[in-house]
Amino acid sequence: MLPTDELLSHLGPSLLLLLQLQLLLPPASAFFPNIWSLLAAPGSITHQDLTEEAALNVTLQLFLEQPPPGRPPLRLEDFLGRTLLADNLFAAYFGPGSPSRRFRAALGEVSRANAAQDFLPTSRNDPDLHFDAERLGQGRTRLVGALGETVVAARALDHTLARQRLGAALHALQDFYSHSNWVELGKQQPHPHLLWPRQGLRNVAQVGDPTCSDCEGLSCPGNLLGFTLLTSGYFGTHPSKPPGKCSHGGHFDQSSSQPPRGGINKDSTSPGFSPHHMLHLQAANLALLASIQAFSLLRSRLGDRGFSRLLDITPASSLSFVLDTTGSMGEEINAAKIQARHIVEQRRGGPMEPTHYVLVPFHDPGFGPVFTTSDPDSFWQQLNEIHALGGGDEPEMCLSALELALLHTPPLSDIFVFTDASPKDAFLTNRVESLTQERRCRVTFLVTEDPSRVQGRPRREVLSPLRFEPYEAVALASGGEVIFTKDQYIRDVAAIVGDSVANLVTLPLEPPVVVPERPLVFSVDGLLQKVTVRIHGEVSSFWIRNPAGVSQGQEEGEGPLGHTRRFGQFWMVSMNDPLQTGTWEIQVTAKGTPRVRVQAQTSLDFLFHFGIPMEDGPHPGLYPLTQPVAGLQTQLLVEVTGLGSRRNPGDPLPHFSHIVLRGVPHGAELGRVPLEPMGPRERGLLAASLPPTLLSTAGPFSLELIGQDGVGQGLHRAAPQPCAVAPVLLELSGPSGFLAPGTEALLSLRIASFSGPQDLDLRTSVNPSFALTSNLSRVRLEQNESAWGCLWLKVPDTAASDSVVMVTVTAIDREASTVSPTHAFLRLLVLGAAPQDQLPDPVLTTTSPAFHLSTLVTPGRAGGGLVGNPWWGTVGAVQLLLGLASW
Repeated sequence: MLPTDELLSHLGPSLLLLLQLQLLLPPASAFFPNIWSLLAAPGSITHQDLTEEAALNVTLQLFLEQPPPGRPPLRLEDFLGRTLLADNLFAAYFGPGSPSRRFRAALGEVSRANAAQDFLPTSRNDPDLHFDAERLGQGRTRLVGALGETVVAARALDHTLARQRLGAALHALQDFYSHSNWVELGKQQPHPHLLWPRQGLRNVAQVGDPTCSDCEGLSCPGNLLGFTLLTSGYFGTHPSKPPGKCSHGGHFDQSSSQPPRGGINKDSTSPGFSPHHMLHLQAANLALLASIQAFSLLRSRLGDRGFSRLLDITPASSLSFVLDTTGSMGEEINAAKIQARHIVEQRRGGPMEPTHYVLVPFHDPGFGPVFTTSDPDSFWQQLNEIHALGGGDEPEMCLSALELALLHTPPLSDIFVFTDASPKDAFLTNRVESLTQERRCRVTFLVTEDPSRVQGRPRREVLSPLRFEPYEAVALASGGEVIFTKDQYIRDVAAIVGDSVANLVTLPLEPPVVVPERPLVFSVDGLLQKVTVRIHGEVSSFWIRNPAGVSQGQEEGEGPLGHTRRFGQFWMVSMNDPLQTGTWEIQVTAKGTPRVRVQAQTSLDFLFHFGIPMEDGPHPGLYPLTQPVAGLQTQLLVEVTGLGSRRNPGDPLPHFSHIVLRGVPHGAELGRVPLEPMGPRERGLLAASLPPTLLSTAGPFSLELIGQDGVGQGLHRAAPQPCAVAPVLLELSGPSGFLAPGTEALLSLRIASFSGPQDLDLRTSVNPSFALTSNLSRVRLEQNESAWGCLWLKVPDTAASDSVVMVTVTAIDREASTVSPTHAFLRLLVLGAAPQDQLPDPVLTTTSPAFHLSTLVTPGRAGGGLVGNPWWGTVGAVQLLLGLASW
């Protein structure tokens, strides 16, 4: 690292101006603590705040240095002194209404991985991961190792793993300034060698050096001895505190009751948690600057394109195809090629150009390999080489291919499956359902097979008329759909691929399914545009009516409300903009149960996840869960995106009051839960306590967000996927570092019940098919009881470098066949020996930090860090504090 004065000489005038201006900002103006932290430590700055603020600053720096194509460049002076929101930043760079949803979700992954270091059992008490117990050199090794793994995983296009490692690295980096005495030594800049470890840490206290004096009170401003050595506090009993050493401090630190009493942490503003609370803001300021340095360093290592993919700094979605390549699939493959080519050509160079492409072929008995790229030309070339050959009978290995696609497709993406056959691997249905919800990916099946047809492609056996039910189940769980069509219509029907890559929301219908002689009702607000109605089935007639009473029937062509097209049993009605706001109706007369879906483009949407309050440890917060767990007090966390996209700039912000919970698929209302705002309205952060009656519900449920816009008109949004309550909690932890070919990795499993006795079978699987053994195949649990097990994963010598491995553990209730299994997924990355010129920069040499992922994690006692905000996985409001240029 360059000395500060030499570094500043390399910066442009705008950055120098901003660095000067940041010194004039109020010390705490940029930080807003979450409600859970406020209960224990009002005014504290959290890991979440630091992470999100640093990311927004470096993202703005990228936008300032890389002018948007076809748009005027951003001006620094337009952002000075303003509260910076991700929505506003995206609107300024990509254009009004450009959604920041994926960026905010990606940053949420980083932030939650950061805060989880204080809660996961494999990390919360490890002093190396928190710069505790004078483990400063070891802590830096783990920090640099985590950054190195971030780079390696990002280059391997596994951005989920990269974000997890980045969160762990940032947690340790931020903890350094709160847990060590760097601030007390009078330092006003980040440590010069923490991220650049070519030089060792100097002037470090040794084992025999006394560092603290005794302190009887909660606040200990003068307990550090007069010395210039670098030290940090001990926490708990492992390792034990030597005589004369400082403690971390706080109510839950057992070491702080042993002389010398007290402590030195600056985690919060509360003396009960932080004996050096008076220095909290100074520590947070240095942690922020260091976090900006870390993001800037990653940007320099990955390049602007790679860094943008790491944080999903784009309004665009990914494009993921799963293709049946048997001999009867010629028309379907050509339709996929046409749509892909259209998307690539239409959106190349624009903000909606897909950032990630995935292609998985399948037939019988094989599937794969998966092809992933960020280069549209490479994707098109690979897709163009696929032809329909051989096979021709059914069923096929469709769900295996879909599972592989889910493993490699970024979250919040659409996956399109083209096939004319039923699945041979229907036993994967439930696991694939769970994986779509864990990845938050929507799956649409385009099936050129009439389920009632008895003639067609050759079959080995008589097939059930219900053979397509696995597709229906996966589509329902993922928020997608199954569309049956014919060869002559597939090219037209496949146009929904291009529509879905846009920023679409599905509008809730009341009732959600067609009921004879009862119209379907949906609401249109002024923030919706390009509304499309899709009707699929043996329809004899339908009409659509707007709030003014104007109707349009099923006749093809232009009508008073929009343009209707029909392709066999599939109708698409593209409504004319602008639509009249209010209540619309659809009446469908059909044989059987037709399907109706209404979608629209809008930037006003929401993200959500669940969490459990953690109030009995040194870092209170809300720990995130993928889904609620029966018997655990659960909070629903909602973040509204696109609040700035008002019809008129002067209108007040929209307001959301409650969540409606409905059973799936029939739509029975399960309850209405009021929402409480979490901070300023412009942040769009809301929370609700889920009712205990819901947590005893076995079936899936949907979430609908209800509110009003700035002029009092109703707003209604639905979550893209249904949710379900897990009967038990599964926690699956992985090994240290990456996997290597020819090695065996030890995994640990914990299963817990909080709602009553459980008799469970445990099943394991791994994709790809590596050898996996377990010492736990069945477990009986009483209420509030846990069991632990081990798994051994053998990585073959032939394992491909940079390949993703997914380990799945499934818990199945032996006594209740109607209860859905619970799944835990663990992502790992195989890293082979790379040529020297491809290894990370020496300052980011990969080491072996603790590395794990849990889809559902139990609450636990935290071991150190700034007051955690473990659920705040979104981008909030911050004041501008732009970081230094890339080193």
